[in-house]
Amino acid sequence: MRFQHSPALRAAFPDLVAGVLVATGVTTELAVAPRVDRFTGQARARLATGPEAGFPEIRAWRRAFAATGLRPTQYRCAAEALLRRLRLDGEFPRLHPLVDLCNAISVAYALPVAVLDTDRISGDLTVRHADGDEEYVTFGGGVERPDPGEVTYADEAGRAHARRWTNRQSGWSAVRAETSHVLIVAEGLHATAAEDVARLVDTLGAELTAVGAVPTARAVLTGSAPAFEVPEEPSAGPTSRPDSDAGRPGPGQAVSPGAR
Repeated sequence: MRFQHSPALRAAFPDLVAGVLVATGVTTELAVAPRVDRFTGQARARLATGPEAGFPEIRAWRRAFAATGLRPTQYRCAAEALLRRLRLDGEFPRLHPLVDLCNAISVAYALPVAVLDTDRISGDLTVRHADGDEEYVTFGGGVERPDPGEVTYADEAGRAHARRWTNRQSGWSAVRAETSHVLIVAEGLHATAAEDVARLVDTLGAELTAVGAVPTARAVLTGSAPAFEVPEEPSAGPTSRPDSDAGRPGPGQAVSPGAR
């Protein structure tokens, strides 16, 4: 499986930086509460200096949403929505230990973080403009179709794993009790996104290791290395790569343009 942003999307947003991390050993027993409290505390301290709408990370996402035809105050990136809820309500819902940890890190860095169950993704996953015939499933089980031109995470089966880019994830690949193997994606567009996304990925890797999950690969993706080979889950015995894949980069590697 390959994760990538389409050339058209990267041409439209040349400053886009994405951090990706793959982890296994995910369970509902991960003890994350103290870590969630620590990261949400960092977010609260920052919010005490001013609302999230003024953060450079959030302003960059608002500009991106406006550029795609969305009203930024109607549709917010996930990080802004979480920060807003934290500011207004003092907390956000606890869902699953891994999701709770990623949400807390998201508000601490003011960057949207998506967590996807890789067992529920078919083939390569591409962040691209929608054709309009992709199928999106809500968390309640309803079916929607992204608007043509809307940015989505689309797999090779035509499933849309997000609406409006970083606004809302899909029920297709949502983390659930039986999830064990995940792809985590953080994206930034602001001036220091390269440094901040890299720090977020390193922080996430350290926190997952500390609670007993196993990060297996990570990378920071830019215009010069826009794709990532997601390693498969460990199998019971050794396997060989098909001859047709002999020229493909190995799993866990960022891929430069032209490598495919």
